[in-house]
Amino acid sequence: MKLGDGVEQALHCVLMLSGLPAGQVLAAPALAEFHGVSPSYLLKHLQALSNAGILQSVPGPRGGYRLARPAGRITLLDVVLAVEGPEPAFRCAEIRQNGPSPLAPRFFKKPCAINAAMLRAERAYREELRKVTLDMLASPPDSELGAAISARACGFFAQRARNAPPSPSH
Repeated sequence: MKLGDGVEQALHCVLMLSGLPAGQVLAAPALAEFHGVSPSYLLKHLQALSNAGILQSVPGPRGGYRLARPAGRITLLDVVLAVEGPEPAFRCAEIRQNGPSPLAPRFFKKPCAINAAMLRAERAYREELRKVTLDMLASPPDSELGAAISARACGFFAQRARNAPPSPSH
């Protein structure tokens, strides 16, 4: 199974936003710059993440993106489904019923064994993704890698993060 590039980009952006200080946002061009990806392609995925309730989009000149819920409540499956959609990777078209000399319809009352096996694999795959939350993916800050990632992100946040405009009063 091959997931689109958007899944990797979305996962890295969401993980990065999990470290964003409270009250701040990052604009889509800044996220694209940090990851060295196309801003227009990334924007499509950021919008999908917003529509799925994973990110909050803050409009306006000081706007950008931030997590819509805590990192511990966002799973890898949430992000994959937001970007790729809910359809299974394998879609059975019942081609076993095509071609010359087709079998009688009575032979097709049971689901296709190939489809059943593929759907079991899909359920297992999704269950594994459901077990992993964003906060589980962050490198420990006391490790060499964690310290390097933190320093890079903090430096970038200092340059590119924006204070979100205040929410309108209701």
